[in-house]
Amino acid sequence: MSPQRAGLRAWLLSEAPASRGQARLGDLYRSGLRFRRNPLALAGLIIILLLLLIAAIGPLLAPFSPTDQALDLRLLPPGAEGHWLGTDGLGRDILSRLLHGGRITLAVVVLVAIIVAPVGLLIGTVAGYAGGLIDSVLMRLTDIFLAFPRLILALALVAALGPGIENAVIAIALTTWPPYARIARAETLTIRNSDFIAAARLQGASPARIILRQVMPLCTSSVIVRVTLDMAGIILTAAGLGFLGLGAQPPTPEWGAMVADGRKYLLDHWWVATMPGLAIFVVALGFNLLGDGLRDVLDPRGDR
Repeated sequence: MSPQRAGLRAWLLSEAPASRGQARLGDLYRSGLRFRRNPLALAGLIIILLLLLIAAIGPLLAPFSPTDQALDLRLLPPGAEGHWLGTDGLGRDILSRLLHGGRITLAVVVLVAIIVAPVGLLIGTVAGYAGGLIDSVLMRLTDIFLAFPRLILALALVAALGPGIENAVIAIALTTWPPYARIARAETLTIRNSDFIAAARLQGASPARIILRQVMPLCTSSVIVRVTLDMAGIILTAAGLGFLGLGAQPPTPEWGAMVADGRKYLLDHWWVATMPGLAIFVVALGFNLLGDGLRDVLDPRGDR
């Protein structure tokens, strides 16, 4: 290790940081070291980075159009005539459809996460800090949503809203936020009587300011971990809606819809359903591994 690098490492790991910026950079560096020691988390991160890459440039790499039909080339096995993953029942290239479908999968995950994380965090922190009637009302509302299986409730909502990827995102978001509210409420109950909260009250801070500036930042790490772990469930729910014809509509190359289309040929032409199924499996596994790694890194009780 060069002297400059050793000096930077010592500066980051200093037990007595000279500024708030140095302390934050030191925490980030320690978190990175803990994350790097987890090979499974690194594998999950690589998978997610590949998904991001596919979403960004995958359509440019697709060798064929994802929607053009060629009935004379239908059900070709992998590798035949330049179709590396074969073709489906309408002669469409499966690899090209997977590359285009990666963008749809990532868009669904990101949109759901953007909706449910802030909503769950806000409801949980307000319920935990306010207590009393507000807490009871918000938690009973949460219990109502938790009483139904997520996929069943999402199916009912999509059936009411109508099929389509936008309505699928709304339905998944409406069924996913309750666990985040529960986590945020539990975290809030442990800190609402802390000394720094009392000091903020004595300084005249309003309840809204305390929740936004003091409570929510401390609950964010737990919510981030839960969001990452739930990404796999979100992908599977979206795929399930697509499989049942309530998500993305043909000819959109959504992975769940591709599996549904390939089930007719599963015994004789296994690749039509297997390839998108493997894509769903790998991405869901990647999010689970990454979530486990982030849980270890962000756990305040972990080794420093």
